[in-house]
Amino acid sequence: MTYTIETAQGIFPTTQVANAVPATTQAFDKLSVDDQLALLWFAYTEMGVSITRAATGAARMILAEGLLAQIKQMPAAAQTQVMNDLANRADTPISRSYSSFSVNTKLGFWYELGELMAQGIVAPIPPGYQMTPEASAVLETIKKLDPGQQITVLRNTVVNMGFDPALNDYAKPEDPLMTPTELASRANVKIEGITEPTVLNYIQNMNAFDFEAAVALFVENGALQPPFQKPIVGHEAISAYMREECQGLKMMPQKGVSERIEDGYTQHKVTGTVETPWFGASVGMNIAWRFLLNPQGKIFFVAVDLLASPKELLNLTRG
Repeated sequence: MTYTIETAQGIFPTTQVANAVPATTQAFDKLSVDDQLALLWFAYTEMGVSITRAATGAARMILAEGLLAQIKQMPAAAQTQVMNDLANRADTPISRSYSSFSVNTKLGFWYELGELMAQGIVAPIPPGYQMTPEASAVLETIKKLDPGQQITVLRNTVVNMGFDPALNDYAKPEDPLMTPTELASRANVKIEGITEPTVLNYIQNMNAFDFEAAVALFVENGALQPPFQKPIVGHEAISAYMREECQGLKMMPQKGVSERIEDGYTQHKVTGTVETPWFGASVGMNIAWRFLLNPQGKIFFVAVDLLASPKELLNLTRG
């Protein structure tokens, strides 16, 4: 059998992904800008979601501090307009600067903005404001998601705000790259049920932020499929995605299964959790990694799935 990226997407087909996340994100996108901004406010202030900056994340906030300083000096009406411009993706200097931030910095920007609103330094949601029934329904849906899914929805709400003139999802971020962990300091990855060196090395390299080494494990036209996205194909595109999206992530695989299939290919499924630097260590996203390796042990395809529930961590069957 000749594998294609399309056929590779079908490995381990019974993996149950958290389809509530894209559905909730789509519902958010349909709200008016006023409701979107209000929902973000209530999500950060009323849901009790802990957004804790790790040291690496805090260092990258230097890039956002300039914009926040500008906003603090504006009159209240202008501050509100900036937030509306970001949500409307209007072409303004601030919207352009915001679009160049990495995901972590965008999350941090809105967190800091929420803090400034709570302090009265930035124009807050008007007292007594009542969200529309549509916005309230989205907020209630978010509250019912597990913490890892809430993280992903909040990420999705802010990642595409601002104005990107290049319309490039994975343009090289302005954030300084994290220095890869020294080889001698890297902890060996052990996964119950997995002995395949390529899979173990992939997780180890990602946790060491050695994206160059991680990308080198792929075939030239290999693909990485992030949660609820199309596959990203080729070394250059995968590298750009990792620099943009994966800095500061901590992958904690737990169990896995390996199977030899047709023409010398092998497939491997690993489940575990992932922590992001912007949320407390007690909050992890339940994740499955589905690998398809060619006969030479190179990664032809890997999908990263946000799982529907914690019980899916135990679903390691092929069918």
